This record gives sequence, structure tokens and C-alpha cells, in this order.
Amino acid sequence: MTGKMLGSWIAFAGWLVLAGCGDDDSHPADGSDDGTVRDDGTGGDADADADADADADADSDAGGDGSSFSGCPVFPPDNPWNTPIDGAPLHSNSANFIASIGTGTGLHQDFGTVWDGAPNGIPYVAVPGTQPRVDVTFDYADESDPGPYPIPADAPIEGGPSGDGDRHVLLIDRDNCMLYELFYAYPVAGGAWTAGSGAIFNLRSNALRTDGWTSADAAGLPIFPGLVRYDEVMEEGVIDHALRFTVSSSQQGYIHPATHYASSSTDPDLPPMGLRVRLRGDFDITGFPAPVQVILTAMKRYGMFVADNGSDWFISGAPDPRWRDDVLAEISGVHGGDFEVVDTGPIIGP
Repeated sequence: MTGKMLGSWIAFAGWLVLAGCGDDDSHPADGSDDGTVRDDGTGGDADADADADADADADSDAGGDGSSFSGCPVFPPDNPWNTPIDGAPLHSNSANFIASIGTGTGLHQDFGTVWDGAPNGIPYVAVPGTQPRVDVTFDYADESDPGPYPIPADAPIEGGPSGDGDRHVLLIDRDNCMLYELFYAYPVAGGAWTAGSGAIFNLRSNALRTDGWTSADAAGLPIFPGLVRYDEVMEEGVIDHALRFTVSSSQQGYIHPATHYASSSTDPDLPPMGLRVRLRGDFDITGFPAPVQVILTAMKRYGMFVADNGSDWFISGAPDPRWRDDVLAEISGVHGGDFEVVDTGPIIGP
């Protein structure tokens, strides 16, 4: 990543904070005030095909079953997103990483029903393989996959059509099992789009992006596999993959499967992109509502990746009108100090 690219990213991220992605827990700071979860653009329920067969008693050193969506795997079972880490070794700098994110800060669900007049969360849509492809012009073209992208005219945008936050657009080609993601996406005349950056992932592959490349996320990670989804929590009763969350300050480094950093800080106690945390195994979740227990169980078994700069301990998910916001809010009873960092590999810097 060039110094020009880093400076532009940091400046742009700062602008987003000033534009409304602040640290007030009443505001979904990662831009997650948005559109509808849909399967093929019809406004219907998302994934009716989620994998209900995750084996919670499997060996924690083996790959998990992995999640699925609309007939496609969401990456192979041995992909980092689908690999249990409840038995992984503790990182030697765990205490300092957690302290820098905030031991006394409660978790915040950055998703739900509606916030500020728009669906609250990062939306996604499944499209058929025949969906017409459109051209996308990127601000960061040198680190973006050129496309074209299968974007329906009515694709849901994070923050809604008039939103001024991250404006993510997530698309799953359900026939070819390809994931397309855009950051800061806007439609333009003639059916084309513009975006800050974009990435295409083969959902049947473990291939990472090129080191130093961003994606639609600051960490160079895919966004979709890390979302809390209604169908998994409320219909299947299990999340069998890692989640994504944000931190307010990060360091100039990343840990695979992340491939990109979004900071100029060399403070070794700040979290790098791709840092993986887990809820401590001895944390008692029995007093929480059942849906929250599903989320917390996933945090124990699969953990969470640092995926972007935003508010500390904000957990990403997809919007759905069926969520109970008051129930989800109970997750604030879990604090940063209830987590620990696992060692998943070296920190890669400039």
C-alpha cells in the first residue's frame, strides 16, 4: 500500500466519523443504518438454506462445518472464518490489546430493525447468475477488482439510497457462488456505479487478497461472512462462523486472513486488522436471552475479527424487521474485559 493510499484512507475515514459515524453508542458508528436483507431482489426473506448441522461438540482444532447461503458455502469448512478457535493459544499481548479496545466498554449490536429511519445493519442481496453485470468506477482502482459487478437497479445500500456513511453493497451470485462487495457505492446515470473500492471473492476458495490490498472493508476481508444474520440466530439457532467488529484505533499492521491496514500508528498495543478475539470460555451466558446466547456461543467458539475502524466493540449484522432490538441490546452486558486475544499468526507491517 502506498503512502498516498494510506493518507487518503485515513483522511476519508476521519471524514466519515465527522459525517455521522461517531462513537456514541446510540448511533451505529460503522455506517450500519441500512437497507433490506433480500434474496434475489424480491424483498423476501434471506437464506432459507443455512446449514443447520453445525456440530458444537466437534474438535475445536478442526475446521467447523461452515455456514451456507442460498445453496452456496460461505467459504470452505477449513477457511479461517469457519475454523473454531476456542482451543487456540492465547496471544502473548492479549491483555494490552484488550485494554486498548476497552475492558469496561460493553458490546453494541450494530444491527437490528430500524435506526434513524433506515434498516439498521449491513444489507445483502442474492442474485442469479444471469443478473446483468454493470461497470463500476473505483476511487482506489489499483486495489479493487475491476468487475463488472451483478448489481440490480434496486440493490440495497447500507444507510439507504440517501445514506452518507460506508454505503456498502453486498451481492451473492447464488448460481456461481461468488461474493461481490462494494464500499461507498453510488449508482450513476446509465446503470453504472461508482465506489471507493470493491472486491470479488470465490465462496468455494480460501484464496486471500493480495497483501497490501483493501477490499470493501478496511482489513481487506470479506464482510458478508462476518455478519450476524436473523436466519442463523432465530431460525437455525446456531452461528457456525466468526463475526466482525470494529475498533476506534488500530495499528499499522494486519494478520492474515486480513491483507490491509488503515492506520499510521506504530503502537504495538493497538490491535492490527485481522486480530481475532474470543469470549472467555468461563464467561457465564445463561442469564442472557436465547438469541443473545446464540451470538455469544459463536463468540466463544469462533471469535471475532477486527475488520474496520469505527466504534469500539461494535458487532456487525444484517438488518431484519423481525429482530427484537430490546433483546439484542442485552448484549451490552458483555464487556471488553470478558474477551481475550488468540494467536493466529504474525503481524504483517509495511
